[in-house]
Amino acid sequence: MTAIRQEAIEMLERVPEDKLSFVMQIMQGINGLLGVSDIKDKETIDLKQFVMAPTERGQNADKYVRELRDNDRF
Repeated sequence: MTAIRQEAIEMLERVPEDKLSFVMQIMQGINGLLGVSDIKDKETIDLKQFVMAPTERGQNADKYVRELRDNDRF
């Protein structure tokens, strides 16, 4: 591994997790400019698997939060 590649990897390791998508977009843009087409397609994830079934408690959450907020006032 070259010194510059090692330095780049160390910099990537210091990037916060929530900012990595920006770094990836920049890298993909650079690959596009260079004509590199070896970028793997992103694996699609079915987001519906993370949706919880509605409950009575969840349906009344807005009302509950409003009551908490109203009761906190003097």
